Amino acid sequence: MKRVLIVDDASFMRMSIKNMLANYDFEVVGEAENGVMAIEKYKELQPDIVTMDITMPEMDGLEALREIKKIDPGASVVMVSALGQEARMKEAIIYGAKGFIVKPFKEEMLISALSKL
Repeated sequence: MKRVLIVDDASFMRMSIKNMLANYDFEVVGEAENGVMAIEKYKELQPDIVTMDITMPEMDGLEALREIKKIDPGASVVMVSALGQEARMKEAIIYGAKGFIVKPFKEEMLISALSKL
């Protein structure tokens, strides 16, 4: 079972992703609402996969991705972002994201992206 950390500033989005993963071979081990918390939770929980929103307060997802990759170069981070963020998605791939999902997304898209990791 893959252990997942969900990072998004919107509680409804964290809950939505958590509910989608519940029916599959994923265990949500933690949640974070910004990049600073994401780094702390990553160090503490050492998840197999991180779903990371790009636009968040305090520290955005791109900066958090860079910091997590410094801690663990093999980290599997999938970026989650709204339409219109294509340039930032390319930046995320350069920083080491393993993939990306565009909001709004269907359950099948999420499961497919995470199952490849």
